This record gives sequence, C-alpha cells and structure tokens, in this order.
Amino acid sequence: MTKLLHQVKLLGENIPWLKELRQNGRDAFAALGIPNAKTEAWKYTKPNMFLTDEFETYSAGNSANYQYDFPFATYQITFIDGVFAPNMSDLPSEIEIIPLAEFVMFDIQAKKLIGNLVDINKHPFAALNTAYLNEGIYIKISENCKLTKPLALVYHSTCQNQRPMSNIRNLIVLEKNAQTELIEYFNYDGDQKSVYFNNVVNEIYIGDNATLMHYKAQMEAFKAIHLALNCVEIKKSGYYKSFCLQKGADLARNESKVRLCDTQAKAEVNAAYMMNGWATIDTTTNIEHLVAETFSDQLVKGVVGGQAKGIFQGCIHIEPNAIKTKGYQQHRALLLTDEAEVDVKPELEIFADDVQCSHGSACGQLDAEQLFYLRSRGLDEEEAKAMLVDAYLQEVIAKVDNEKIADWIKLLLQS
Repeated sequence: MTKLLHQVKLLGENIPWLKELRQNGRDAFAALGIPNAKTEAWKYTKPNMFLTDEFETYSAGNSANYQYDFPFATYQITFIDGVFAPNMSDLPSEIEIIPLAEFVMFDIQAKKLIGNLVDINKHPFAALNTAYLNEGIYIKISENCKLTKPLALVYHSTCQNQRPMSNIRNLIVLEKNAQTELIEYFNYDGDQKSVYFNNVVNEIYIGDNATLMHYKAQMEAFKAIHLALNCVEIKKSGYYKSFCLQKGADLARNESKVRLCDTQAKAEVNAAYMMNGWATIDTTTNIEHLVAETFSDQLVKGVVGGQAKGIFQGCIHIEPNAIKTKGYQQHRALLLTDEAEVDVKPELEIFADDVQCSHGSACGQLDAEQLFYLRSRGLDEEEAKAMLVDAYLQEVIAKVDNEKIADWIKLLLQS
C-alpha cells in the first residue's frame, strides 16, 4: 500500500477544501488498503502485484508529440503519460474545456462537483486517485449545445519511464438538452511488456433531457494495469449510453456506477472483452434506480482464451419508491480453451413492487459443427475461429449507434 502513496507537489495546496479532499483520499486508501480475497467487490479480481511492484508518479508531462489518426472526424483531447497536452489537442470553441487543476483553483463550482459522485470509502483506487487529484480535464457542454463531432480523449503511454503511475480525474457536465459523443481511447508505444498503471476516475453529470454517448477502447500494453471508475448521475429524461471494449492490459477493471435520479432517466451500459494469455479483465456495473419510471439495459459479451480470466459483476438496485421501473442485464462469454475462466456475479436488489427486472448469464464454447462447416469451405482453423468470434461479438457491437465508431471498434478487435 505504501508503495502507491508518495509525497508529491501538487497545484492548489494552499486551497483548504482541496487540500482536505486530497488528504481524505490518502486516509481512505490507507484505511482500505489493497483489495484482497476478503474484499467482496474484488473477490475475483485480486491486484496482488501492487503488494510487490513499485510505481512512481511523474508530475511533468512527456515532451513527445503524439496524435492518433481516427478514421473519422473528432475533437481530439490528448494525454501523454497521464498529463493533458493542450498543444496536441483540438478543442472546440463552443464548449468549455480546461485542465482540471485550473478548474479546481479558479472556479467556485469545483468544490460542489469534484468528489460528489465518488464514495472514496468504498472504492480504494478512487481514493488513491483523489489523493493525487491534479491531472485531468473539466468539460462543460452548455444548455442546448449539440456537438457535431465526437470528443475523443486519447490517453497515450510512451512507456519511457519505469513503472509510472498516472491518476487522471475527468469532470464532465452536460447541461439541459445538451448532446455529445465521447470517446476514450487508451494506447501505448514501445515494448508490449511495459509495466505501467493508469488509474482513471470520471465524474459525469447529465442534466434534464441531455444525452451522452460514451465509447471506450482499452488497448493497453500486455503487462499494464488499467483501473477505471465511471460515476454517472442522470437527471429527468436524461440518457446515458456507453460501450466499453477491453482488449489490453494484464489486469484491467472498468467499473460503472450509474444513478438514475429523476423520472424517465435512462441508461444503457454495454461492453465487450477479448483476451488471451494470462490477463484478467473485469467488467463491473452498479445501476441504481432511485425514483419511479427509470430504465436501464445492459449487455456484456466476452471471449476468453489461453489461461485468461474474465469477470462480470453486475448489480441492479431498485429503491422502495422506484415503481414502474425496468432494468435488464445479460452477460455471455465464449471460452476458447479448457484453461480459460469466467467468474460471474449478477445481482438484483429489488425493494419495490410493480417493476420489470431480469438478469442472466451463460458461458459456452465455439460450436463444433459451425467450425467444421467453415473448415470444409477452405478456411484454416484460426481463420474459422476468428470468423465465429467476430459473429459472436456482433450482437453487442451493434449497440454502438454511430456506424463509423462501430467500424473502428471492429478494426480494433481484429488488430
């Protein structure tokens, strides 16, 4: 635990509330410690490497120039080794985007928004992120604003430092009737066995009748660690739809905590994971229906080969007054080897009558007859397996409404 808590100089140390917030993060992480087998929320995902590996923080950004070439137009916001790089970013003029440190030091709204959606006493790595709260960005989409191109947050790791740790906190606010698409893309340069740790927390506020389409592709290095927590609050008639692809990292966890706070609020939280080797990839969701007439839907599909381990934990929580609510959850996984493993913990917590909720999970192997059929048509075994895997994941990729983004995700799956 102490290997992750260092004394570093951060901006805004003379601001009392910010200093207290960071100290609360340090204290919470020190109290919670590294999750282990007795930590219920992490019982299948044991980040044991933190007990032995040393990770270092770097306050200065890397001087490397980098910009990702998306196959469609975007407003690109670039991070290099966890540090926002404005000179390599294309920022739209119609919305507000500033470094998080600037926002917390000069905007009185920061105190009300930062940390409001994150319970650091339940999320140890969010507590660690709070202890280092400095890097990240603040995005505000003003009332009635509808961006014509997606915002693309590109997190690029150069792998030049030994075992670097990046703690990134993003604050995203959509005001009434605002609409936008948001992409998060994690990639790297250098040795695929590079060891680094990306720890990301997003706090997302979706106002009345606002819409956010949130897409994520995690393509970290083979030995990297990637932990992300997305905390979302949705107001009346607001809509949040997300899709997360996880294909990289040795240990990866993408966790979404969504609060449906007003009537007609709606969330769709979809994901796909594909892994091999000895990787562990965790998809965890917690959807809270807090009032009547709120709606959620989840579809998660995974493909696990080698000796890899896939994990899905999904909870739908219905408050006592949340009548006429609908919440659905489905997880399916495809095991490509006898050594592959999938652990699943779906949960329904229903404290109200007059609701429609369901959950389900299934695991299986490639259909031998389909594989034989494709082999008989001239494909070799690997080509036939790849075709069946692509077809298997198509159901969840079809949840991506933007066809250009869906095609890009298909290319990432094939890379």
